[in-house]
Amino acid sequence: MASELRLIIVADLAQPRVCEVWPLVDRALNQPGVVRVATDHDRSLDFSRYEADLVVVVGGDGAILRTCRQMGLRQLPILGVNAGRLGFLADLSPADLVREWAEIVARRFEVTEHLMFACRLESAASVEEHLGLNELVVSSAGAMRLIDIELDINGEHVTTYSADGLMISTPVGSTAHNLAAGGPILRQTLQAFVVTPICPHTLTNRPIVEDASAVFSLRVPEPPEGATLVIDGQIRRPLAGLLKIELRKAPTGLRMAKLPRQSYYATLHRKLGWGGQTPRATP
Repeated sequence: MASELRLIIVADLAQPRVCEVWPLVDRALNQPGVVRVATDHDRSLDFSRYEADLVVVVGGDGAILRTCRQMGLRQLPILGVNAGRLGFLADLSPADLVREWAEIVARRFEVTEHLMFACRLESAASVEEHLGLNELVVSSAGAMRLIDIELDINGEHVTTYSADGLMISTPVGSTAHNLAAGGPILRQTLQAFVVTPICPHTLTNRPIVEDASAVFSLRVPEPPEGATLVIDGQIRRPLAGLLKIELRKAPTGLRMAKLPRQSYYATLHRKLGWGGQTPRATP
Protein backbone atom coordinates (compact mmCIF):
# COMPACT_ATOMS: atom_id res chain seq x y z
CA MET A 1 0.00 0.00 0.00
CA ALA A 2 1.30 3.46 -0.93
CA SER A 3 2.22 5.73 1.95
CA GLU A 4 0.17 8.82 2.68
CA LEU A 5 0.80 11.81 0.43
CA ARG A 6 2.66 14.50 2.36
CA LEU A 7 1.60 18.03 1.39
CA ILE A 8 2.77 21.56 2.06
CA ILE A 9 0.02 24.07 1.26
CA VAL A 10 0.84 27.61 0.11
CA ALA A 11 -2.18 29.96 -0.04
CA ASP A 12 -1.75 33.69 0.57
CA LEU A 13 -5.08 34.59 2.13
CA ALA A 14 -4.28 38.30 1.79
CA GLN A 15 -5.10 37.85 -1.91
CA PRO A 16 -8.87 38.20 -2.62
CA ARG A 17 -8.86 35.61 -5.43
CA VAL A 18 -7.15 33.06 -3.20
CA CYS A 19 -9.63 33.73 -0.38
CA GLU A 20 -12.49 33.18 -2.82
CA VAL A 21 -11.41 29.67 -3.81
CA TRP A 22 -9.76 28.61 -0.55
CA PRO A 23 -12.85 26.92 1.05
CA LEU A 24 -13.22 24.63 -1.98
CA VAL A 25 -9.49 23.86 -2.11
CA ASP A 26 -9.33 23.31 1.66
CA ARG A 27 -12.14 20.75 1.52
CA ALA A 28 -10.52 18.97 -1.42
CA LEU A 29 -7.22 18.66 0.44
CA ASN A 30 -8.85 17.45 3.67
CA GLN A 31 -9.24 13.84 2.53
CA PRO A 32 -8.01 10.41 3.66
CA GLY A 33 -4.59 9.39 2.40
CA VAL A 34 -3.12 12.86 2.90
CA VAL A 35 -0.90 14.38 5.58
CA ARG A 36 -0.61 18.16 5.80
CA VAL A 37 2.99 18.74 6.75
CA ALA A 38 2.74 22.55 6.87
CA THR A 39 0.57 25.43 5.66
CA ASP A 40 1.91 28.83 4.59
CA HIS A 41 -0.65 31.65 4.50
CA ASP A 42 1.77 34.60 4.66
CA ARG A 43 4.89 33.65 2.62
CA SER A 44 6.96 33.06 5.75
CA LEU A 45 7.48 29.27 5.73
CA ASP A 46 11.01 27.91 6.04
CA PHE A 47 10.84 25.03 3.56
CA SER A 48 14.20 23.65 4.66
CA ARG A 49 12.55 22.33 7.84
CA TYR A 50 10.09 20.03 6.05
CA GLU A 51 9.93 16.96 3.82
CA ALA A 52 6.96 16.69 1.45
CA ASP A 53 5.84 14.90 -1.70
CA LEU A 54 4.04 17.94 -3.12
CA VAL A 55 3.77 21.66 -2.49
CA VAL A 56 0.25 22.74 -3.47
CA VAL A 57 0.37 26.43 -4.43
CA VAL A 58 -2.98 28.20 -4.65
CA GLY A 59 -2.81 31.41 -6.69
CA GLY A 60 -1.43 32.51 -10.04
CA ASP A 61 1.94 32.07 -11.67
CA GLY A 62 3.30 34.88 -9.47
CA ALA A 63 2.63 32.76 -6.40
CA ILE A 64 4.63 29.91 -7.94
CA LEU A 65 7.48 32.31 -8.78
CA ARG A 66 7.62 33.46 -5.15
CA THR A 67 7.36 29.92 -3.79
CA CYS A 68 10.18 28.48 -5.91
CA ARG A 69 12.47 31.34 -4.83
CA GLN A 70 11.35 30.78 -1.22
CA MET A 71 12.43 27.13 -1.50
CA GLY A 72 15.88 28.18 -2.71
CA LEU A 73 18.22 25.44 -3.89
CA ARG A 74 16.07 22.63 -2.45
CA GLN A 75 13.13 22.48 -4.85
CA LEU A 76 10.12 20.30 -3.98
CA PRO A 77 7.54 19.34 -6.64
CA ILE A 78 4.84 22.01 -7.04
CA LEU A 79 1.21 21.45 -7.98
CA GLY A 80 -0.31 24.76 -9.07
CA VAL A 81 -3.99 25.52 -8.45
CA ASN A 82 -5.07 28.56 -10.46
CA ALA A 83 -6.77 31.42 -8.66
CA GLY A 84 -5.34 34.03 -11.04
CA ARG A 85 -6.20 35.16 -14.56
CA LEU A 86 -4.13 33.06 -16.97
CA GLY A 87 -1.89 30.62 -15.16
CA PHE A 88 0.54 28.79 -17.44
CA LEU A 89 2.15 27.10 -14.43
CA ALA A 90 -0.90 27.07 -12.16
CA ASP A 91 -2.91 25.14 -14.71
CA LEU A 92 -5.41 23.27 -12.50
CA SER A 93 -8.61 25.09 -11.57
CA PRO A 94 -10.05 24.38 -8.09
CA ALA A 95 -12.76 22.32 -9.82
CA ASP A 96 -10.06 20.32 -11.64
CA LEU A 97 -8.36 19.70 -8.30
CA VAL A 98 -11.55 18.21 -6.86
CA ARG A 99 -12.18 16.14 -9.99
CA GLU A 100 -8.60 14.81 -10.23
CA TRP A 101 -7.95 14.38 -6.52
CA ALA A 102 -8.06 10.57 -6.54
CA GLU A 103 -5.41 10.53 -9.30
CA ILE A 104 -3.19 12.90 -7.30
CA VAL A 105 -3.46 10.88 -4.08
CA ALA A 106 -2.64 7.74 -6.09
CA ARG A 107 0.48 9.58 -7.34
CA ARG A 108 -0.52 9.27 -10.95
CA PHE A 109 1.30 12.42 -11.96
CA GLU A 110 4.62 13.19 -13.63
CA VAL A 111 7.22 15.56 -12.19
CA THR A 112 8.96 17.66 -14.85
CA GLU A 113 12.01 19.85 -14.24
CA HIS A 114 12.35 23.33 -15.66
CA LEU A 115 15.28 25.70 -16.10
CA MET A 116 15.91 28.35 -13.45
CA PHE A 117 18.65 30.98 -13.47
CA ALA A 118 21.08 32.37 -10.94
CA CYS A 119 22.09 35.99 -11.27
CA ARG A 120 24.91 37.89 -9.64
CA LEU A 121 24.72 41.68 -9.27
CA GLU A 122 28.10 43.32 -8.71
CA SER A 123 28.59 46.86 -7.45
CA ALA A 124 31.60 48.60 -5.92
CA ALA A 125 30.21 48.06 -2.43
CA SER A 126 28.52 44.64 -2.54
CA VAL A 127 27.53 41.50 -4.42
CA GLU A 128 23.95 40.19 -4.52
CA GLU A 129 22.85 36.77 -5.73
CA HIS A 130 19.30 35.80 -6.65
CA LEU A 131 17.41 32.83 -8.09
CA GLY A 132 14.90 33.44 -10.86
CA LEU A 133 12.42 31.45 -12.89
CA ASN A 134 10.92 33.71 -15.57
CA GLU A 135 13.25 36.46 -16.68
CA LEU A 136 15.77 39.13 -15.87
CA VAL A 137 14.96 42.53 -17.39
CA VAL A 138 17.17 45.60 -17.74
CA SER A 139 14.73 48.45 -18.37
CA SER A 140 14.87 52.18 -18.96
CA ALA A 141 11.62 52.26 -16.95
CA GLY A 142 10.86 55.79 -15.73
CA ALA A 143 13.78 57.26 -17.67
CA MET A 144 11.66 57.22 -20.85
CA ARG A 145 14.75 57.10 -23.08
CA LEU A 146 16.98 54.58 -24.83
CA ILE A 147 19.76 52.98 -22.82
CA ASP A 148 22.94 51.28 -24.05
CA ILE A 149 23.33 47.69 -22.77
CA GLU A 150 26.52 45.72 -23.45
CA LEU A 151 26.04 41.95 -23.80
CA ASP A 152 28.76 39.29 -23.59
CA ILE A 153 28.05 35.55 -23.89
CA ASN A 154 30.72 33.14 -22.61
CA GLY A 155 33.20 36.01 -22.47
CA GLU A 156 32.64 37.03 -26.11
CA HIS A 157 31.16 40.44 -26.89
CA VAL A 158 27.90 40.05 -28.80
CA THR A 159 26.67 43.62 -29.27
CA THR A 160 25.67 46.82 -27.51
CA TYR A 161 21.92 47.24 -27.62
CA SER A 162 20.44 50.72 -27.80
CA ALA A 163 16.88 50.01 -26.69
CA ASP A 164 14.18 50.55 -24.10
CA GLY A 165 15.57 47.46 -22.40
CA LEU A 166 16.77 43.90 -22.70
CA MET A 167 15.56 40.67 -21.14
CA ILE A 168 16.97 37.19 -20.73
CA SER A 169 14.18 34.65 -20.33
CA THR A 170 13.82 30.97 -19.54
CA PRO A 171 11.42 28.72 -21.47
CA VAL A 172 8.92 29.02 -18.60
CA GLY A 173 9.19 32.81 -18.85
CA SER A 174 8.93 32.81 -22.65
CA THR A 175 5.13 33.12 -22.47
CA ALA A 176 5.32 36.10 -20.10
CA HIS A 177 7.10 39.45 -20.69
CA ASN A 178 9.22 37.88 -23.44
CA LEU A 179 6.13 37.05 -25.50
CA ALA A 180 4.74 40.57 -25.07
CA ALA A 181 8.08 41.97 -26.30
CA GLY A 182 7.94 39.87 -29.49
CA GLY A 183 10.16 37.01 -28.34
CA PRO A 184 9.56 33.36 -29.29
CA ILE A 185 7.61 30.78 -27.29
CA LEU A 186 9.93 28.01 -26.08
CA ARG A 187 8.71 24.63 -24.94
CA GLN A 188 8.89 24.67 -21.12
CA THR A 189 11.24 21.68 -20.82
CA LEU A 190 13.91 23.06 -23.19
CA GLN A 191 17.35 23.82 -21.77
CA ALA A 192 17.81 27.22 -23.39
CA PHE A 193 17.63 30.96 -22.73
CA VAL A 194 16.22 33.61 -25.05
CA VAL A 195 17.67 37.14 -25.23
CA THR A 196 15.03 39.64 -26.35
CA PRO A 197 15.63 43.36 -26.89
CA ILE A 198 12.76 45.68 -25.96
CA CYS A 199 12.00 48.21 -28.71
CA PRO A 200 15.58 48.25 -30.10
CA HIS A 201 16.76 51.28 -32.05
CA THR A 202 18.36 48.94 -34.62
CA LEU A 203 15.58 46.87 -36.18
CA THR A 204 17.97 44.04 -37.07
CA ASN A 205 18.48 43.35 -33.33
CA ARG A 206 16.27 40.29 -33.03
CA PRO A 207 15.80 37.71 -30.23
CA ILE A 208 18.60 35.18 -29.77
CA VAL A 209 18.09 31.63 -28.44
CA GLU A 210 21.18 30.33 -26.64
CA ASP A 211 22.09 27.06 -24.92
CA ALA A 212 21.43 26.94 -21.17
CA SER A 213 25.11 26.28 -20.47
CA ALA A 214 25.98 29.82 -21.59
CA VAL A 215 27.04 32.58 -19.19
CA PHE A 216 25.58 36.03 -19.92
CA SER A 217 27.21 39.27 -18.77
CA LEU A 218 25.44 42.63 -19.00
CA ARG A 219 26.82 46.12 -18.41
CA VAL A 220 25.08 49.47 -18.58
CA PRO A 221 27.93 52.04 -18.50
CA GLU A 222 25.72 55.13 -18.17
CA PRO A 223 22.31 54.19 -16.78
CA PRO A 224 19.84 57.09 -16.81
CA GLU A 225 17.99 58.01 -13.65
CA GLY A 226 15.10 55.59 -13.10
CA ALA A 227 16.64 52.71 -15.09
CA THR A 228 15.94 49.44 -13.27
CA LEU A 229 16.85 45.77 -13.13
CA VAL A 230 13.86 43.49 -12.50
CA ILE A 231 13.87 39.76 -11.68
CA ASP A 232 10.62 37.86 -12.26
CA GLY A 233 8.66 41.10 -12.00
CA GLN A 234 9.12 40.94 -8.21
CA ILE A 235 12.71 41.92 -7.33
CA ARG A 236 13.77 45.43 -8.38
CA ARG A 237 17.15 47.13 -8.17
CA PRO A 238 18.26 50.50 -9.59
CA LEU A 239 20.86 50.14 -12.34
CA ALA A 240 22.85 53.08 -10.98
CA GLY A 241 25.91 51.68 -9.23
CA LEU A 242 25.75 48.21 -10.78
CA LEU A 243 29.05 47.39 -12.47
CA LYS A 244 28.12 43.98 -13.87
CA ILE A 245 25.11 41.66 -14.10
CA GLU A 246 25.89 37.98 -14.65
CA LEU A 247 23.29 35.31 -15.39
CA ARG A 248 23.75 31.55 -15.71
CA LYS A 249 21.83 28.31 -15.26
CA ALA A 250 20.94 27.69 -11.61
CA PRO A 251 22.20 24.53 -9.91
CA THR A 252 18.57 23.57 -9.28
CA GLY A 253 15.36 23.66 -11.32
CA LEU A 254 11.66 24.20 -10.82
CA ARG A 255 9.87 20.86 -10.37
CA MET A 256 6.24 20.79 -11.51
CA ALA A 257 3.72 17.99 -10.96
CA LYS A 258 1.64 17.43 -14.09
CA LEU A 259 -1.33 15.11 -14.59
CA PRO A 260 -1.37 12.92 -17.72
CA ARG A 261 -4.26 14.87 -19.22
CA GLN A 262 -2.30 18.16 -19.13
CA SER A 263 -0.99 18.97 -22.63
CA TYR A 264 1.48 21.77 -23.42
CA TYR A 265 -0.15 22.79 -26.69
CA ALA A 266 -3.65 22.48 -25.27
CA THR A 267 -2.54 24.88 -22.52
CA LEU A 268 -1.17 27.35 -25.08
CA HIS A 269 -4.35 27.09 -27.13
CA ARG A 270 -6.52 27.70 -24.06
CA LYS A 271 -4.43 30.32 -22.24
CA LEU A 272 -3.42 32.40 -25.27
CA GLY A 273 -6.88 32.37 -26.77
CA TRP A 274 -5.75 30.80 -30.04
CA GLY A 275 -9.32 29.65 -30.56
CA GLY A 276 -10.74 33.12 -29.95
CA GLN A 277 -10.90 35.46 -26.95
CA THR A 278 -8.44 34.85 -24.10
CA PRO A 279 -10.54 33.40 -21.24
CA ARG A 280 -10.44 34.35 -17.57
CA ALA A 281 -9.75 31.70 -14.97
CA THR A 282 -12.84 30.23 -13.28
CA PRO A 283 -13.09 28.59 -9.86
